[in-house]
Amino acid sequence: MNKIYYLASCDTCRKIIKSLPKDNNLVFHDIKQNPITEAELEEMYKLAGSYEALFSKKAQLYKSMDLKNKSLTEDDYKKYILEHYTFLSRPVFIIDEKIYIGNTQPVTLQVQKALAK
Repeated sequence: MNKIYYLASCDTCRKIIKSLPKDNNLVFHDIKQNPITEAELEEMYKLAGSYEALFSKKAQLYKSMDLKNKSLTEDDYKKYILEHYTFLSRPVFIIDEKIYIGNTQPVTLQVQKALAK
């Protein structure tokens, strides 16, 4: 099952979703309305190889909690992602057992190409 984890209130997520092929067959998962479960995060972790790869260092909470000055472990990244949706780098796509994380142009182009198959 192909899936996108996103934030409906995020302009960047909405822009990326609009750019996707119309018949994309994605299951949409709004992480604010429906927080990710530990099992879902584990699936992402297996594909990404680390929790840090899934963690957003751009989040306002990251700055306000002064996390950049702390030595975070993989367990810390996991804990924060599960505690608050803003710590998940988004959007996260899982397409044909491959993971695409974030909103950079190269990632967006890879997702569009994967969905066009």
